[in-house]
Amino acid sequence: MASRILVVDDEAHILHVLSVKLGNAGLEVSTAVDGEEAYEIACQDLPDLIITDFQMPYMTGLELCRALADNAPTAHIPVLILTARGYALDDEDLKIGSIKGVLSKPFSPRSVLQLVEDLLATEAGGDQTKRLGPEAA
Repeated sequence: MASRILVVDDEAHILHVLSVKLGNAGLEVSTAVDGEEAYEIACQDLPDLIITDFQMPYMTGLELCRALADNAPTAHIPVLILTARGYALDDEDLKIGSIKGVLSKPFSPRSVLQLVEDLLATEAGGDQTKRLGPEAA
C-alpha cells in the first residue's frame, strides 16, 4: 500500500508540482489550501506524512502542527514545513508536535521527494529535525 501524503499550501503551483512529483514516485497524495482544511483532512484520513507551508491564511503551518499535536489520533504524524522563513523558526517552534524537517523556499521537488522518502523510512527512529535550503538541493 502506498504511503499517504497530505500537501498543504495556498499557492496552487506548489501544490501541483509536489503532487505530480510525489505521485510519480508512487505515493498517494491529497492536498489542502490552508491549515484549517488540512486539519480536517488529517483527522479524517490520518496521512503518513504532512508537508505544509509555514505562512498560510486562516491557520499557519505552525498552528496546524500545534492542533495536530493536541489531537491524540494525529499527534504522531510527521510534518515537513516548507517556508521562505525556514531559518526564522526557533528551536522551541521545532519542538511542536512531530515536526521532522524544515525546507526553505525555493526548493527543488527532487529534494522534497528525497526528504519525504528519508522521513518515511526512518519514521519510527528519527527525532532529528532537518533544515535544508536552496544550497542543499
